[in-house]
Amino acid sequence: MLIFKDIFSGDEMFSDTYKYKLIDGVLYEVYGKLITRKLGDVQLDGANPSAEEASEGTDEIVESGVDVILNHRLCETYAFNDKKSFTMYLKEYMKRLVDKMNENGSTEIELFKTNINKVMKELLVRFKEFQFFTGENMDIENGMVAMLEYREIDGDNVPVLMLFKHGLEEEKF
Repeated sequence: MLIFKDIFSGDEMFSDTYKYKLIDGVLYEVYGKLITRKLGDVQLDGANPSAEEASEGTDEIVESGVDVILNHRLCETYAFNDKKSFTMYLKEYMKRLVDKMNENGSTEIELFKTNINKVMKELLVRFKEFQFFTGENMDIENGMVAMLEYREIDGDNVPVLMLFKHGLEEEKF
């Protein structure tokens, strides 16, 4: 299994257990599912709750959301009130990515520079449709901000998480 981590914060962003696709060599689209699950639902084999415990009728706590977001403990951020603030973030983040790529001797810098402008223009057009997420450390100043939108795919409303390829490192588990 591969875990994709933010190169700046070290946060897990997603894994290859989800369907994903690379767009223009620079942007991953990760296809999630809406789920609801119980919190703290731990059952041991052979455990038999007493009649008293069974009759307590405790309320179950559930959480709902996008599986990728919940499983990798991504945190929603409301840092971008408008397209201008998001554009400023993207420009600064892309500059740091190029610096990091130069530092690491990457051979994909030209591909990145060529394709990222096209991708960013397409993203900015859809800005109002996005929710934004950081890794669990919530390092919006240095880390990656992932974008989530819902798309109609084969008659289903599918959550699609978008992350910049060059801002991630793959770790094998």
